[in-house]
Amino acid sequence: MSTELAVIPAPVSTAARYAHVIGWGMHVPEKIVTNDDLSKIVDTNDEWIQARTGIRQRHVAADHESTVTFAVAAARKALAKANISPAEVDLIIVGTASPEHIFPSTACLVQDALGATNAGAYDLLAACTSFIYALSQASNAIKANEVDTVLVIGAEALSKITDWSDRGTCILFGDGAGAFVMQARSEPGGFVNSILRSDGSGGPSLVVPAGGTGMPASTKTVMDNQHYIKMNGREVFRFATRVMASACQEAAQRAGITIEDIDIFVPHQANKRIIESATKKLKVAPEKMVVTIQDYGNTSSASIPIAICEAIDKGQIKQNDTLMLVAFGGGLTWGAGVLKWDVPPPAPPTRVQTARRSLFYRYARVKSFFRRMIRFVESRVFGDGVN
Repeated sequence: MSTELAVIPAPVSTAARYAHVIGWGMHVPEKIVTNDDLSKIVDTNDEWIQARTGIRQRHVAADHESTVTFAVAAARKALAKANISPAEVDLIIVGTASPEHIFPSTACLVQDALGATNAGAYDLLAACTSFIYALSQASNAIKANEVDTVLVIGAEALSKITDWSDRGTCILFGDGAGAFVMQARSEPGGFVNSILRSDGSGGPSLVVPAGGTGMPASTKTVMDNQHYIKMNGREVFRFATRVMASACQEAAQRAGITIEDIDIFVPHQANKRIIESATKKLKVAPEKMVVTIQDYGNTSSASIPIAICEAIDKGQIKQNDTLMLVAFGGGLTWGAGVLKWDVPPPAPPTRVQTARRSLFYRYARVKSFFRRMIRFVESRVFGDGVN
């Protein structure tokens, strides 16, 4: 039996190219930490947390899980939804603020796990705005005829870099991943445009101080908890309430539409009060806002794709809706993008397709193992190349 999956019609190579979303998927860990659970760790309670953030619970990684674990799981679901093989993917972009390593990139590890043998891969770090930045780069690469199919992933294991003794941050963050498959089409639509902004003067407001070249890891940095998220909550809150609405207005204007033309807004899920502030400033009905923070907390770069997947499942996002995606994050960064959700509902995979897909991923694991063994043998036989 062939390990390759069914191939969809040949991608577009003409001058008219648009970046359409053809597959999507999300994954969160099974472990749930409720506000009541946190009240046993730090001085807080469910009422206090919900009143200030809107969060009831968050999903948290187990010891054996990581950013790659979540990214691969979400990517497989997105590829299955699109009904394409990983071998058809030309580029993988992983937006994350909690990468597996400084290098190799999380995206390269995802590429290997998926068996996406023809894909380039890199990470993108714009904190919670990473997914919008990644969509913009993927869309531009498709429109420029550099690639035909891009896998865009937002994935986080923030619990691994959260100080669980810090009440100001441990109540906020959760883990998970969301993924889009984007592909070239000749029909107008898909990811229409974006605006991307930054202000590095606010960098200290939201930071993991140690672990880079500015503050290399040492016994002191570990003892001082400098490898965990540090946040000035008041500064970030004020910044977010300023930029969320203005970013939406700017992106809409660039797309040649008005705020009234937007069917659904998908904001970064950081704080329910920030979302409510943006709703009031934009003068839109609350039911137009996708809100999932109560169940997942702030999953950073994963929050927008997770929210979209949830909204699709609940029927809040429908075919041909015009979406506004908007986020802010460390950097400081912010951005917004207009997305036409014009993909038709995908047909469920057949048993044969599901079996082939499972076989493909098993084959990818075996192939990766043998590649590692070959490298090991070569290094023993030929040496390391250093005289």
